Amino acid sequence: MTDSQPNDFAEAADEAALLRKVRWKCRRGMRELDRIMERYLSDRWPQASAAERDQFLSLLDVEDDKLFQWFMGYEPCTDERYSDIVRLVGGLPPDSAS
Repeated sequence: MTDSQPNDFAEAADEAALLRKVRWKCRRGMRELDRIMERYLSDRWPQASAAERDQFLSLLDVEDDKLFQWFMGYEPCTDERYSDIVRLVGGLPPDSAS
């Protein structure tokens, strides 16, 4: 057993715990938003940079109706804090199971 293995295990456990918390916060109670958020978590989150993750986490504080308007294309996201992440998340290809 090398010295890096215990640390790798701790990092993996921390990442798994963080992902569980983020997944819970992504539950919006609106099927469309839930699917969009879940798609981001499964497709992008694992390789996302810390900056992208921070931007996504801040997006989770936006009201559901505003997110719905942005992601469904009913209203453009003009808030510079969110415009990049909204474009990225909204541009992910739909699930094949949807």
